[in-house]
Amino acid sequence: MKTVILCGGLGTRLSEETQLRPKPMVSIGPKPILAHIMDLYARQGFNEFVLPAGYRAEDIKSYFLNFHTLSSDFEIDLSNGRVDAVSRPTCDWRVKILDTGLNTLTGGRLWRVRDHLRGKGTFMLTYGDGLSDVNLPALLDFHKSHGRLATVTAVRPAARFGTMNFAADGAVKDFREKHQTDEGWINGGFFVFEEGVFDYLTDGDATVLEGSPMESLARDGQLMAYRHNGFWQCMDTIRDKQYLESLWTKGDAPWLVKP
Repeated sequence: MKTVILCGGLGTRLSEETQLRPKPMVSIGPKPILAHIMDLYARQGFNEFVLPAGYRAEDIKSYFLNFHTLSSDFEIDLSNGRVDAVSRPTCDWRVKILDTGLNTLTGGRLWRVRDHLRGKGTFMLTYGDGLSDVNLPALLDFHKSHGRLATVTAVRPAARFGTMNFAADGAVKDFREKHQTDEGWINGGFFVFEEGVFDYLTDGDATVLEGSPMESLARDGQLMAYRHNGFWQCMDTIRDKQYLESLWTKGDAPWLVKP
C-alpha cells in the first residue's frame, strides 16, 4: 500500500528554518522530520512512499539520492577514488519523488500524483510536518470496516498554555499545566483514502484538500473520523521544533513506535 506524504509547502511560519530548506527536511535529532514520519510508517509495515514535492524539491531529491552513501560507513582510497562500504543501512523503503510545483495547494499536489495511485486501491496520506504514535494498522482496519471513501485521524493536541479555575475571591480551585485540550477534535492528518476521492478534487492544482473536498466528502457521508488519544505534534513553529527536539534528546520520542 502506498503512502503519500505532502512535502511541497513553503513553511512560512517556520521561516527561521525554511529559508534554507523545505520544511520536511528540518531536522529533529540526526535526521529530517520527513525521515521520522517515513520511519513511523515503515515500522508498522508501510514502506512504499509517494512524495509530492514543491518548494526546494531538489533538497528532498538530493537527500534520497545520497541516502545510501551518507547512511553507510565506508572506506575510500584517495589514490583512485574507490569506495568500499564497511556497513550498509537496512532500509527497504521505496520512494517516489515528484515535483508538483511551487505554488500548488494540498489537494492539487494529490491531484498531480493521481496517476501514480490509480489502480493501486486504498492509499494513505499525511503531512510532512507532523509526528504521532498513531496505530496505523488499527487506523486501516477502521477505514476498511466502514466502507466509506475517506478516513481522517482526529486528535486533541495539548493546550499551548496551562489552565486554572478560580472562585470570585481569587482562590484557585483547579490548576492544570498543558493538559490535553478540552476544546474538541482537530484534523491530525494520517488519512486513509479510496481512489474515489479523486472525484472530489474538482479544481485541479487550486484544490485545497482541507476545503471543499473534505467538506463535500462529509456532506456525502463519505468521511469518517478515527479518534487518536495518544501522542500527536505538528511542527508549525520554531517552538514546536524545539519541543520535538527536546523529546528526542531526552530519549522520550513517542513516535518511535515498536514494529
